[in-house]
Amino acid sequence: MSSNFAEIIPTNTCPPNMIELTRRSEAFSTFATKIHLDICDDIFAPVLSWPYHDTQWVELQKMATDRQLLPYADAIFYETHLMVQDPLRIGELLARVGVRRILAHTEVFGDTQSIRSAFTIWKSAGASEVGLALLIDTPLSVLDPVIEDIDVVLLMSIPTLGKQGAPFDERIFARIEELHALHPELLIAVDGGVSDTNIADLVRAGARRFGVGSAMSRAPDPSVTYQQLLKKAQCAVQ
Repeated sequence: MSSNFAEIIPTNTCPPNMIELTRRSEAFSTFATKIHLDICDDIFAPVLSWPYHDTQWVELQKMATDRQLLPYADAIFYETHLMVQDPLRIGELLARVGVRRILAHTEVFGDTQSIRSAFTIWKSAGASEVGLALLIDTPLSVLDPVIEDIDVVLLMSIPTLGKQGAPFDERIFARIEELHALHPELLIAVDGGVSDTNIADLVRAGARRFGVGSAMSRAPDPSVTYQQLLKKAQCAVQ
């Protein structure tokens, strides 16, 4: 449901291994209570991240079997953006290791039933929220059959996936406005190129949640950038 509060969520962008995932999560945990974890399979998005290297998938399966949580998952709310061709199994495994919100791309599902089945499996495995992500060129109408099943929609505001620093696409403002007008109670999240120069306008268009990658990771002090973005976003809500 849409809200009068804005959220800034630091992005742990396609970590190559558990060591780097842990390092970034530890850094973010000093100033944020939520982390956006990007996962790429080098098929849907042209980047290969954890847990798709070497033996990492087997290690993730063992973590899920043993109920071993991701680093800091006992204190941090993890959401994951699955930029993968086959999100069903990895979504289930991640839910079992402490990921609370799972977002997969609508473009990879064959039909409405497969989306609903995935949502059911993920929630049964421990996720508390589920949603769909849309590429910038995907029509918003694809959401119509499952809109009642969605906790949040993640709109991409960049033309390419998987790498920080991709150019911000101005078309996102019209997409947010259109989706918000159609479903004013729907929580709209935005990912890609979010910065202090556009966040207020994104909020005014109707978005309330933001995954922030390069603007934060490249900042001299990410915690300061986090607070600045949060302040700008919340002022725009009011």
